[in-house]
Amino acid sequence: MDYTKALREMVPTKEFLVAIDSDGCVFDAMGIKQRECFCPMLIAYFGLQPVAEAARECKDFADLFSKTRGANRHKTSARILTELLPMHPMVVERGFEVPAFKYYVDWVNDPDSLLSNAGLEQKIAESEGEARAEFEAALKWSVRVNEMVAEVVRDIPPIPYARESFEKIVEKADIIVCSSTPVEALAREWAEHDVAKYAKVIAGQEMGKKAEHLAVMCEKYDKDKIIMIGDALGDQCAAETNGVMFYAINPGAESASWKRFVDEVFDKFIAGEYAGDYEESVKSEFAGYLPENPPWIE
Repeated sequence: MDYTKALREMVPTKEFLVAIDSDGCVFDAMGIKQRECFCPMLIAYFGLQPVAEAARECKDFADLFSKTRGANRHKTSARILTELLPMHPMVVERGFEVPAFKYYVDWVNDPDSLLSNAGLEQKIAESEGEARAEFEAALKWSVRVNEMVAEVVRDIPPIPYARESFEKIVEKADIIVCSSTPVEALAREWAEHDVAKYAKVIAGQEMGKKAEHLAVMCEKYDKDKIIMIGDALGDQCAAETNGVMFYAINPGAESASWKRFVDEVFDKFIAGEYAGDYEESVKSEFAGYLPENPPWIE
């Protein structure tokens, strides 16, 4: 099945393209999603109840305040299980053995895996025994998270200056949403706030990774006329992998980042003046917002 079909069938109407991440970039919804939906269910389905406080700290760091901010849910969960939680002082002090979820982690780390519910369903069909049990637990967690997001996350408007940016962008460039969030949630959020009308395609995790979304777009637009807007290093990596430009929405300074975009960055992009020293200064500033390690790891 060609899961990039909607992207491949998209017909450009402008010479330029702006690809935009959603969670934490357009909508300031990452905090409520991670803390009220993802984290409680991670604790429940991955057996982390004895060290719930430590798990919450690890989840905050992995998904909001570090290099893996905005990464696929399975990527950050695997990071928590194998890297962050085992070294947390509470876990060490209590002698808690973090569940390994070896088969699940191996699947997450396989670059050919489709990290989505559909990908998990495929692994369940192919597996048995302990492996199947791990994939079933991960799928139950992921499905329940989606249900909770639908129940809990609502009435969160676009970050200030994002809508103004869209209105300016569409005069001279096409827009696509380029996200690792499930398409159903993306479509609901963008429609709820009347901004879906600006996007030619809303691409989520079911359509592949962000780098794959951009690779399809590079077949339709010149690379020097594509820019990716995101709030995570994964967004920057996806842009750099495809040789296109990147603009950062800095965590904690989202409104100021969008204001800078609408006031000056978009004009520089259209004029061919963004790439080079200006873009590198944006990336350097962005890197300072996302550390490699949490306070408990030297």
